[in-house]
Amino acid sequence: MIELERTYLAKTLPDLTNCKSKEIIDVYIPKLSDHPTLRIRKNGEKYEITKKEPVDNDASYQEECTVSLTKEEFDSLSTIDGKKTHKMRYYYDYKGNTAEIDVFQGSLSGLVVVDFEFDKIEDKDSFEMPDFCLAEVTHEVFIAGGMVCGKSYEDLEEDLKRFNYSKLFLNH
Repeated sequence: MIELERTYLAKTLPDLTNCKSKEIIDVYIPKLSDHPTLRIRKNGEKYEITKKEPVDNDASYQEECTVSLTKEEFDSLSTIDGKKTHKMRYYYDYKGNTAEIDVFQGSLSGLVVVDFEFDKIEDKDSFEMPDFCLAEVTHEVFIAGGMVCGKSYEDLEEDLKRFNYSKLFLNH
């Protein structure tokens, strides 16, 4: 399967009060890899293992292979020594597209990343950044899921400063 997406740093948080949300826990392996491409995920009440790699070094165009797991398989595999992240994902409707707004928890608290996925390359290429977003970071390696896993906000701070990013927190 090919995944077409664009990724942004959030500038502000839209009202997420009535949005569907779910908890996501990722474990990227192998731990010693700078940018692991294999991920074990708790995705709400679903569990899966995914391998995702850019096609022709284009981060907006990725080949993805996902296999469903049982909770028991996830629980067993998640004990592997990997790089972990924890986030809440909110699904926000924006002009007929769904924004996946990831509000990171724990050591990455304050980081909010927004993803949009597309069915057609033309839709991806013609999409305009929403006003609640600060900057597009689709091609920024430092913000890729496999790169932020196992890190703290402070680890990313120098890169985030290039975009004048300010920490964001959900007020519920």
